[in-house]
Amino acid sequence: MNTLSHPEDSIDYITVSDPVIHADGMNKYTSYRVDCRPSSSYGIHDNNNNNSAAADYPFLQNNQSPSSVLRRYSDFLWLYERLQKERAGSIVPPIPEKQAVSRFSPEFVEERRGALERFLRRVVIHPELQDTSCLQTFLRADDLSFQHAKSLSEKLDSSQHNGLDMSASLGGAGAFNLTPKNAAGIKKWFSEAKTTFSGDLVSSPDDDLFDEIERYIEALAIQMKRVSNQASGLVKKSREIANGLFEFGLAFHQLGQSEGEVLGSKLQLVGGTAETLSGMAANQADQELKRLGEPFRDYLKIIQAVKLALGRRHDKRVSYTALLHEIQTREINLHRLRMTPGSEGKAYSIEMSLQRYQAAAEVAREEYAECSQRVLREVDRFKREKAEEMKLVVLNFIMLEIEVNRNMERVWGELVPKLEGDNGVEDVVSGGGGEQHQHQTQPTVVSMPPTQPPPSVPVTMPSQPLYSNVPAPASLMDSIQYRDRDLPSGMGL
Repeated sequence: MNTLSHPEDSIDYITVSDPVIHADGMNKYTSYRVDCRPSSSYGIHDNNNNNSAAADYPFLQNNQSPSSVLRRYSDFLWLYERLQKERAGSIVPPIPEKQAVSRFSPEFVEERRGALERFLRRVVIHPELQDTSCLQTFLRADDLSFQHAKSLSEKLDSSQHNGLDMSASLGGAGAFNLTPKNAAGIKKWFSEAKTTFSGDLVSSPDDDLFDEIERYIEALAIQMKRVSNQASGLVKKSREIANGLFEFGLAFHQLGQSEGEVLGSKLQLVGGTAETLSGMAANQADQELKRLGEPFRDYLKIIQAVKLALGRRHDKRVSYTALLHEIQTREINLHRLRMTPGSEGKAYSIEMSLQRYQAAAEVAREEYAECSQRVLREVDRFKREKAEEMKLVVLNFIMLEIEVNRNMERVWGELVPKLEGDNGVEDVVSGGGGEQHQHQTQPTVVSMPPTQPPPSVPVTMPSQPLYSNVPAPASLMDSIQYRDRDLPSGMGL
């Protein structure tokens, strides 16, 4: 069955293969081989030294040489979490969920391998994620370097959890890098933002737009959940039809075995056809799950990823607001201490602390602006890709239904001439004028029409039957039937 491909299907230079189960004492896990071989797949350097492929795919600019590493599920999970932190506000592709039971069965290992490969390919073509440092580390670092990078990122996360960067806690404002990324765009975004407090959170000009986005995503999640449930119901119905056809075919097989050769063979033909259709219906259910059920479930996960991106912006907003509150509190305290004689030492300490918080607030403000801009870009891309994805899913489903129904119609059509054909069904012949037909397995029955006497002539009933071994009829109006085996020798008709 032909299917329309997804964008990530074309990124065949990224592969996840060769799952191997390791048992290290009580620690049991599965490793996967991750290959990145763009040069062999895309021919980055051709005979003319053309490098157009790398220009079309920014990821290829930093990955023109092949690499191969071993990674386990926890490493993929690390990459997923680092992408959300490095590029806050990005819609990070969903990763397969953890599973506690049956995670080493061949079916589950293969299913997870395919899902991890799809995740990695989506990251590679993601415009916001394809040039992240954590992706490069994941694809190219050896085991020792990779473990060191993971340990370093964990320490960084734990230090940032306290609200300030480690470097900020050690010194003054010089500890911060105040050079923003995309400085021009961020300054333009904030030039229109007259920072005020709306309730407990800082407000910006785009708050109404983000509120509209959140309402849109919530409504979309509800509708998509409904469609996903209906798709699951359709797959369930197809499986029920497959089981029903199988039981139907089995019943006809058993019925055919209890009948004679001719009728029984035709009944078994019906049973065989039903079993064939049962297999086709089961395959249809599998394809409907693949083309309809799984895409909608995956789309629900992407919608959840959009919610996480909006949540990251909210976190940045909360962090920025908290720092502004701290600055206001310290400014009030500093003003009070300056007005108090003998508090110069405390005032100096508060002033240094205030500088650190002002520097941290500037960084938080830039991160908040950058995250907000990224969310807007991502939501716009999400809407465009959603339209294409939905079109692709629906067309794949329609093509499947057309092909399956045509095949089923063909199978039913091939059965009809087999049932209508003359394969020796017995003939029961009514005879007149001395004609008689004989069947090999049944005695010949000759039906003679009753004699109709004239109305005006009386009919005399014989007192004795014509033959001693044939009972007298109740009336001459009755038909007289003779069988050869009942007649005396030489008196057969």
